[in-house]
Amino acid sequence: MNPWIQLACLWALAALMMTLGWMWQRLRSNAGIVDVLWSCGVGGSAVLFATLGDGATWPRLTMAVLGSLWGMRLAAHLWKRVSDEPEDGRYHHLREHWKGNQFYFFLFFQFQAFLIVLFSLPFLAVAHNAQTHGSWMLAAIVIWLISVIGESVADRQLATFRAGELNRGMTCRAGLWRYSRHPNYFLEWIHWFAYVCLAVGSPRFWLVWSGPVVMYIFLRWISGIPYTETHALRSRGDDYRDYQRTTPMLFPWFSKRTER
Repeated sequence: MNPWIQLACLWALAALMMTLGWMWQRLRSNAGIVDVLWSCGVGGSAVLFATLGDGATWPRLTMAVLGSLWGMRLAAHLWKRVSDEPEDGRYHHLREHWKGNQFYFFLFFQFQAFLIVLFSLPFLAVAHNAQTHGSWMLAAIVIWLISVIGESVADRQLATFRAGELNRGMTCRAGLWRYSRHPNYFLEWIHWFAYVCLAVGSPRFWLVWSGPVVMYIFLRWISGIPYTETHALRSRGDDYRDYQRTTPMLFPWFSKRTER
């Protein structure tokens, strides 16, 4: 199947899914569902392109397994937050800023459908890779395991910290959060290099770089760190300012000492 037709099919499915998600949030006033659906959509695109692609079997199969497992893990983690907690501060802020205007929310959800297509491009490159490189496939699996397991550990450490009654209004500095203010974002970014390895030899290899490049841009300057840190400063104030002074923002390193 023509790659453009594959992308069009994915966009149609993503747009429909996000429309249903918009209806869900309209009834519950919780736009956090958009993150759950985005994870499902991107993970599902790996399976879709692996099925429709004409590349070698093993790269496509490996991509389908890794991409879908990544998507399911992230979606399950985010769904727990959406179902158990109030609306994420970022989306609550948008709701106030837009004064609850549902047309703006609809456009926002449809933009996420477009982002699903954008982040599926690395999978498209792998799906049309006619070559099988055992060493690169092994490297992809190792990168995936380190990044996804590490992100799961970071998420669990943060959840455990937040569950402590004495930690309300405080910043997590436990485990991986001692070395980076956003270890989950860092490991999420690293995860996309697994598909770079799987795409080695693909005639559309250049497409695979959209994963790590676009993800870094979004995490660093658009929807990740800026929104998260703005909300953290509003909710945790001086404690988070101290965390900013002493702990690297994204790339892990040893924290600076400070008088607390």
